[in-house]
Amino acid sequence: MMDGNKLKDFYEVLGVGKNASKKEIKDSYRKLARKFHPDANPGNKEAEDKFKEISHAYDVLGDDKKRKEYDQQREFMSQGGYNFQQGGANFEDLFRGGQGAGGASYEDIFDLFGQESRGAARSRAEKGQDLYYSLRITFDESLEGVERKIKIDHSVTCPTCGGSGAKAGTSAQTCPTCGGQGVVATDQGIFGLTRTCPTCHGQGSIIKDACSTCHGAGNIQESKMITIRVPAGVNNDSKVKYRAYGEAGKNGGPSGDLYIITKVDPHPLFKKRGSNIHLDLPVSYTEAALGAVIDIPTPKGDVSLKVPQGTQDRTTLRVKGKGAPKLRGGAIGDLMVTIDVKIPKKLRADERDLLIKLSETEKDNPRSTFNKLTNKAGKKSK
Repeated sequence: MMDGNKLKDFYEVLGVGKNASKKEIKDSYRKLARKFHPDANPGNKEAEDKFKEISHAYDVLGDDKKRKEYDQQREFMSQGGYNFQQGGANFEDLFRGGQGAGGASYEDIFDLFGQESRGAARSRAEKGQDLYYSLRITFDESLEGVERKIKIDHSVTCPTCGGSGAKAGTSAQTCPTCGGQGVVATDQGIFGLTRTCPTCHGQGSIIKDACSTCHGAGNIQESKMITIRVPAGVNNDSKVKYRAYGEAGKNGGPSGDLYIITKVDPHPLFKKRGSNIHLDLPVSYTEAALGAVIDIPTPKGDVSLKVPQGTQDRTTLRVKGKGAPKLRGGAIGDLMVTIDVKIPKKLRADERDLLIKLSETEKDNPRSTFNKLTNKAGKKSK
């Protein structure tokens, strides 16, 4: 940011002196641009803003005419001159995030490193977009795997023109407006701005005789039924990848991929956590106290579970090898059984009498230790 009587110091931005040679300026710019380029700093807004700033600085200092005018303006401003406006856009407009003079975006003003034209960059092969398909399956299917036929709608390379978009026997021609650059220059005084070519829309080439099948698009829409295999062991929101079933690529690039996103229906008894399956097992207080052997369900059928004598509520018992298969690898997880001791809310008269007799014979009252600790704590507080 700057005030009305001060310009951004482009030399400081690029880390060079005001007498730096053109090569020194270019070398410094390339080094900084590689460091702060958005592709090298995904999601980093600070790096993105820095990249825009150094690119603007190089756009001016890397051009002899612009640099001379900039130096003159710096000298003028240092002597008390006011921030001049050129075509309704002042210098500060061109240093902020967003857009500069005449609505031109930062991306329209410069090309990264000056190594290739915008048209050349746009003509590079690009992978097509990935597609995502949500597939609902049952709990049992998630354990065993399942095959399904699904319908997908995606773009494919035009079979008539092979993706060129041009009529058979013809080809795309260099755009006469931008000469294949994909951009056209606009004189803005000290800043020479570039804009996307209005004729070829940045592609650098135009098609005069379009393919009759795709009408120049290079791809067509297709609906097809495919058979997919969901492997055993998937969880809710697992992704199964099918290569090259996504959208068609651009400029000869490969097709994108298809991702099957599994949505597993809940089970009334089981809950799956990784490769282990969890089950809450209700037992009576007498079964927990005396111990018992109980038949319990598993995904592969019933098994007998031994509940040890004196099992406490919320104790978890492990049944090895009765869980789910691991998604990567053939190992099977375990069944984790959590004991849920059920205390009856109402008692029959005979049950009540038995429990009273039991309480009278209890030697190990669970509150005895608690009471001792309570009494001891009370004595210390006095």
